[in-house]
Amino acid sequence: MARLTMMSTGSSDVRREPLHHPLRFPAALLLAVAGAVHVPVIPQHLQEAPYIGALFIVLTALCLGLALVLPRYDTSTVWAASGVITAVAVLAYALSRTVGLPQIGDDIGNWTDPLGLAAIASEGLTAALAATALTQQRE
Repeated sequence: MARLTMMSTGSSDVRREPLHHPLRFPAALLLAVAGAVHVPVIPQHLQEAPYIGALFIVLTALCLGLALVLPRYDTSTVWAASGVITAVAVLAYALSRTVGLPQIGDDIGNWTDPLGLAAIASEGLTAALAATALTQQRE
């Protein structure tokens, strides 16, 4: 009954209600991996392409923060943030390996970098889990 009441009071209340989705634990682990794999390359990128290094710092902080929050407060807002952030990271990775990004053109075609593969796998899986959790929440 409380859920129906919260749903009827407005959509912002529903976004704050934890879903307690069973995928929150694997998603949190994947977010931690996604954040951690960027740490070793931050210094290099701060030298080579400072904007990429700064974005890696932001991505690491966001992923690790969400990894801590998601298990306990897996609201639709936290799931959406997890999905969007990791999907954007996957897109940025794909752009850096295809058309290239300013100051890191040497990454074009470098699809086999071990940390890159770990990053894209953890980010892609997190985005997929977030989409699954959000879709199931609406049903």
